[in-house]
Amino acid sequence: MRYAGLALAFVSSCCFAFSGPMAKYLITAGLAPIEAVWTRMAGAGLLLLAVLAVVRPQALRIPRSRLPFFGLYAVMAVAGVQSLYFVAITRLPVGVALLLEFMAPVMVVAWVRVVRKVRLARAAYVGAVVAVVGLGIVVEAWQGLQLDALGLLLGLLAGACCAGYFLMSDSFGDDVDPLGLIAWGMTGASVVLIPFARPWNIPWDAFTAAATPSEGGLTLPVLAAYLWMVLIATVIAYILGVNAVRRLSAAVGATVASLEVIGGALVAWALLGETLGVFQIVGGLIVLSGALLAQTASAAPQHSPVDTVEKSAAAVRV
Repeated sequence: MRYAGLALAFVSSCCFAFSGPMAKYLITAGLAPIEAVWTRMAGAGLLLLAVLAVVRPQALRIPRSRLPFFGLYAVMAVAGVQSLYFVAITRLPVGVALLLEFMAPVMVVAWVRVVRKVRLARAAYVGAVVAVVGLGIVVEAWQGLQLDALGLLLGLLAGACCAGYFLMSDSFGDDVDPLGLIAWGMTGASVVLIPFARPWNIPWDAFTAAATPSEGGLTLPVLAAYLWMVLIATVIAYILGVNAVRRLSAAVGATVASLEVIGGALVAWALLGETLGVFQIVGGLIVLSGALLAQTASAAPQHSPVDTVEKSAAAVRV
């Protein structure tokens, strides 16, 4: 169970890593960032709803008592993470905003310990902190020392929503089907984002063109990039991610998910021709060390004062 969860978490992070690079193709073709986010959520949500309606309709049933949970998941775990991050990068350097969002591992560990009163192995705490330090080096956070106060708040809120994604994925019971939760969550998120994305103004003809996001990068049909973003970087990534956290724990799952940033840098290098500097390589190794350290916490789960046991532990954009 533990190793299966780790494998799911790792593959999920690799799939999520394509979201940023593929979104660049849409943005280069003329879509605004929030429009790219909306098309991603709407396409993935509608695709999952259609497939489940045919092959597994029972997954789409929502118990009446769970309606608030589904609503909160759509607003916080999906729409909140995406929209707050994209607003934050209009006021902060992208690297700083990304670092703030991936403060989620520390937030999750703090929530599990303080609110759920679950004692985690020391490796979980150390691994989360090491991973965040590594991310700071990857994005060269010191480049944006003059921080905008509102941008800082928005970035931290994006991190809180990201933490909420892991905590909510870890907490629902057998009365909620993970596939149904993801399908309704994405569809609900696209509805919430309609006033901001204004889909009636999206330049839909951009999907018939090809784009080259940067000099030296690969030229791809925008539609192909979009379909990859929807199928791989959204549908498969979310399904694997939620199931990984179900097998592991929110605390360590969030730490291992930070590998998404490293994967994104590698994908950007391969597809977009973006170079990896010494800080990205060193920081990436530190993030990997933190993730590996955190996953060892699952070897020795700790008990809370009321004998609550955190599920076996071990498991990252936008």
